[in-house]
Amino acid sequence: MSINERVVGETCIICEQPKHNGIHLYTSFICLECEKDIVQTDTNDPKYKYYINQLKLVVKPEIYS
Repeated sequence: MSINERVVGETCIICEQPKHNGIHLYTSFICLECEKDIVQTDTNDPKYKYYINQLKLVVKPEIYS
């Protein structure tokens, strides 16, 4: 892979694609496109269940004291 082919960014937990812009939910990254789709998807839409299942991958970080 050459330098020009490298993709810089983080992998979205929803679409599993590397993206540059998005939000962090605990230690997980959600791209702006997926965040927008999640917010606009009706709860009756089959995609909504997929989003819920993907969001279950978010891991709450341990709090060490």
